[in-house]
Amino acid sequence: MAHPSTPAGHSPSIFGGPTPVMSGAGQPSIPSSSMTTSTLTPASAASSNNTYIMPNSPFKNRGDGYRPKVTRTLGQRPACLVNASVTYCGNNQIYAFGGFDQYTDEVYNHVLRLDLVSHQWSLVDNYGDIPGVRMGHTATLYKGNKLLVFGGENEHRTYLSDLIIFDLKTAHWTQPQVTGPIPKGRARHAAVLHQDKLFIIGGITGHDNYVLDDICYLDLKTFTWSRSWRFVGRFDHSAYIWGERVWVFGGLSEEMDKVSDIWWLDLKGSPAFDSPPQIGSMDRSGMARSAISPRPSYPAAQSPIVGSSGYAANSRTAQVNPPSFHLKTYAPPAPGAVSALKFVNGPNVPSQGQGIHFHVYSSGTLLDFVTPAATISSKECSLSALDLGSLRWQKLADGREIFKPGYRWHYCTMNEDGTKAWLLGCPTEPNVLDHGGTGLEEYLSDIMEIDLRRYGFLGNNLAPEPRADFTRPSSRARHIEQPSKGLGCDLAKLFDQPPETGSGTDFIVTALSREYDEDEIIGSALVHTSDAMDGDQTWLSPDAPTSPPIHVHRLILQARWPHFARLWSSQMAEFHTKKMHIPEPYSVVKAFLYYLYTDRIDPGSEEDESITADLSDVAGLLVMSNIYNIPHLRLLCVNRLAKELDVDHACIIWYCAGMANEEWLRKRAATFCMTHWGRVVRTLGFQRLPRAALVELSQEVDMEGRVVGGDELDLMVGIDGRYHDGGSGASRRKGSISSNHTQVLESELDEDEGMEMS
Repeated sequence: MAHPSTPAGHSPSIFGGPTPVMSGAGQPSIPSSSMTTSTLTPASAASSNNTYIMPNSPFKNRGDGYRPKVTRTLGQRPACLVNASVTYCGNNQIYAFGGFDQYTDEVYNHVLRLDLVSHQWSLVDNYGDIPGVRMGHTATLYKGNKLLVFGGENEHRTYLSDLIIFDLKTAHWTQPQVTGPIPKGRARHAAVLHQDKLFIIGGITGHDNYVLDDICYLDLKTFTWSRSWRFVGRFDHSAYIWGERVWVFGGLSEEMDKVSDIWWLDLKGSPAFDSPPQIGSMDRSGMARSAISPRPSYPAAQSPIVGSSGYAANSRTAQVNPPSFHLKTYAPPAPGAVSALKFVNGPNVPSQGQGIHFHVYSSGTLLDFVTPAATISSKECSLSALDLGSLRWQKLADGREIFKPGYRWHYCTMNEDGTKAWLLGCPTEPNVLDHGGTGLEEYLSDIMEIDLRRYGFLGNNLAPEPRADFTRPSSRARHIEQPSKGLGCDLAKLFDQPPETGSGTDFIVTALSREYDEDEIIGSALVHTSDAMDGDQTWLSPDAPTSPPIHVHRLILQARWPHFARLWSSQMAEFHTKKMHIPEPYSVVKAFLYYLYTDRIDPGSEEDESITADLSDVAGLLVMSNIYNIPHLRLLCVNRLAKELDVDHACIIWYCAGMANEEWLRKRAATFCMTHWGRVVRTLGFQRLPRAALVELSQEVDMEGRVVGGDELDLMVGIDGRYHDGGSGASRRKGSISSNHTQVLESELDEDEGMEMS
């Protein structure tokens, strides 16, 4: 049955539009009939009531998918340093500082720079108060042109607590005068910036490598240290601040065990974190260690050999020796609420005990790169993501899709925007010619760039602000009207308002009619494959039913929609008629136009809820982003579809990802369909797929794949628990609010019934 909103034709399209003539750039070109305005002159078009039909079919040219590329570096490649700092500093440059050689045990204070354009390593001449050699320190980019180097240990295994600043523009070192209670010297800690404060968390210290469980910060405006508070004992961990919370994940615990729990500390509402610390004060009345605490007191570190100048031998770094009472007292609990969540198991939860893990953060998400090691191969590795809003793990890609066999990766760094990450390492079998014939030394000879946008990451600049109550909903929470955040929010109030209301709208867009049979429609992403119009048709038939008119501003469409702007510059007749028809479902077209106004695909809490796009609409928007080449819209769609992939929409997402050439999302949706095959085949989305798509989806399964059910399925569940576990895996939640009490709550596990595809 032909769709009532468009005439029946011979060029089938699941989205109800013609297949346009493609330009060399892969974009839909303006049909020849539209260039001649279908024998209508602009004057006659204006006098008529004709409506121009915008070409809407995607260019389908599926590639092999995205795989990061490994590149060999040149120049003065550094030795494979242990516990050095590797930091991306903008301008396509990575800086490495310090560390020690694992073969000679020599500790360095060299500054090296890697140009990511030429892939050339170079030794940086540096000046000023050059710091002494160190390892296990942190180097944090500050204001785009400075590196804040804190702590570490020197060649005498003395733990440091000094701050040195390296100016990237002048290559000059300075050591500012700091005040306040200087924290304990430490190494292998975590450092993170937030609102001109450098937070220092955990690490190891003392001659017994005591694991620190404190958190403190340095106010970079006054260079004043805060006091230290008790948080979580960790070293070799990662830290991140998002949603007014400090997040800590990974690393090793006080028992030297690799841990898989995540901790967070609320910063909001704690004056200790909001107000600057008192200058020159040191709190001597810290809480004494509880008699029931299982942990020993802080051991007093041995005094290093320090000359009269205050510097240890062969080191230009001042040694900090806090008074003995500062080591023996027990830090008070952190003023904010401290919570933790332990991930016990699950199909998407990466095991922290296997492989080499690198943890980085982007747009409210923890990324876990499980890279190859001596005990596991590339196929056992993965890239997984933990959404900090929902605390749900997702596997983004298998190791074979990312990691090329034959490499080991030693460092990971990320740009400030959170859209790209780099792994630095070397081949597992060194080339003798590259290493002076010894075959022993390893170099940071290779680098792999990972474009996180290909996996749907928006980046820190585009990610929405987290809700204040995103993990602790409260019945007392009430809606507070948010102020305008920009021109887009103001323009959204004028969107789809008739001109008689004073909105100034001067252009009308229509879409497919909404007179659908509810029994035949699964959502706005899929329409009948037989619903298509003549590929040569440029003008909508006067009696063709359409959706209600959507009132927009022509100037906004011209400024925000490149394809529309090209039509504008050619002075097509549709601009004289001031009407245009887009042969897509009404909800998709309305969401698309709303995006042009706001740069968003979801309305804010204060805006029209009728514009909210469900996953079917977002899948349709993904195809439109490919049709009209709008990368930012594509990124928003991939991000949401990847996060909210579910059984009801898996087939729609799989199909539309293929239409939009999003190979990674298509593979992910296909894997989801195979894993939940018994449920997916019973959805309307599966039943509404075209026959060719059904065959193609069925062939996504491996050649040796088979359907498992009955007793065999129960046996497999008994072995690994994979088929009855929820998306985030079994989890055990612990929470405490500045107390010594811990609550343990076991989460419920979702049970998958029926058959699964293996």
